Amino acid sequence: MELFAEQALLPDGWHRNVRITVSSDGRFESIVPDARISAGVERKTVVVPSQLSLHSHAFQRGMAGLAESRQNPADTFWTWRRLMYQLAHRISPEQMQDIASYLYMEMLTAGYTQVAEFHYLHHAPGGATYGQVAEMSLRVGEAAQAVGIGLTLLPTLYERGGFDGRPLQEAQERFATTPELIGRIISETRLAWAETPLLSVGLGLHSLRAVDLKTVPDLLAAQTAPVHIHVAEQQKEVEECVAFVGARPVEYLLSEADVDERWCLVHATHLSDSEIAGMARSGAVAGLCPITEANLGDGLFPLAPYVNDGGRFGIGSDSNVLISPWEELRTLEYGQRLFTQTRCAALPAETLGSTGGWLYRQALDGGRWACGLESWGLVAGARADLCVLDEDLLPLPYLQDDAVLDAAIFGSRQPPVKDVLCGGQWRVRDGRHLNHDAVTAAFRRTVRTLLDL
Repeated sequence: MELFAEQALLPDGWHRNVRITVSSDGRFESIVPDARISAGVERKTVVVPSQLSLHSHAFQRGMAGLAESRQNPADTFWTWRRLMYQLAHRISPEQMQDIASYLYMEMLTAGYTQVAEFHYLHHAPGGATYGQVAEMSLRVGEAAQAVGIGLTLLPTLYERGGFDGRPLQEAQERFATTPELIGRIISETRLAWAETPLLSVGLGLHSLRAVDLKTVPDLLAAQTAPVHIHVAEQQKEVEECVAFVGARPVEYLLSEADVDERWCLVHATHLSDSEIAGMARSGAVAGLCPITEANLGDGLFPLAPYVNDGGRFGIGSDSNVLISPWEELRTLEYGQRLFTQTRCAALPAETLGSTGGWLYRQALDGGRWACGLESWGLVAGARADLCVLDEDLLPLPYLQDDAVLDAAIFGSRQPPVKDVLCGGQWRVRDGRHLNHDAVTAAFRRTVRTLLDL
């Protein structure tokens, strides 16, 4: 396959008249700027690397928009969590696959081609183990394959109900696992996907309140792939961590685990100055999910001091209440502007230039690391993933270079995506996934059953 881009974002910046060649194994064979277009080659106006969602709970797409009715005068994350548990308690493996397929189709249509699925829904309702212990994990993989998105599955350990070691609630029975069981799920899933290039497996630790770090050294030692953990999302979590272990969550994690560039610390919203510096120094990626964090009232990540210390970050769709990498980056920046009462607030101190361009590139880099990918973007040898932007969905015509990304993030009403290539195959054409009708019909049937509509 050969494409020609009038302008394209390469690792060293924007280039004109770029010839893009894709090999038969779904990788970029060559990227040549300042080239001449050959007869019959498909021509595109603006091409950018596609984004990565480094944190997703696919099943929660089945409750998008249903948790916006106040249940009590002090509605918080913890009341939202009770509603989420009600949904988690009901989903069958078949329904899981239908919901994940629809979600992943939406992601592709919005400009994502890779997702890290933080997956802790392992058992049948009531907590019984499926005959195939990796049943739910394999269903997520089937969903990703069906729509053609890259997947980093993170089978997630969930051991206890809190820092005090209390047992899991009845509503959490489907999540209950041991390090040994998670090791089995990882092994069986990797074996099943050995010949499937778009699917890979890492490890999730649900949170410090749900996992005792003393039980996981063997599990961690076996991992060369990504390791993800929720941490410091809520003030209540910070207070309980201090009360039971005598340290703040990120402080404790950095002291008890060998946190390095394999790790993604999801949310990490509530940090002290020393935690900010330590986290940046570790090389871990901050997994920021601005839409979900805003929706749940989590708080604002301390982005300015973190990036000034050299910290890396990527974006995740988390609860999947709204699917748009462009909106994630806009929400991230606007939150910082409201907090600091300045503009272009995400940029490191003394850095000048495009806010949108800087945010987009940082999210690509952090997302690549968090998803465990060796390379990413429009570069020879990388998986052939790209996003063709739709100029008709940008607020102004004839935009060039980073002005395109500024407009796409801050001035577009919807994801300005026209075509999406993943693994060397077109998955989205003219803003529509190639399997849209079948995937949508299955999703609607499942939701109707699940919600008793």
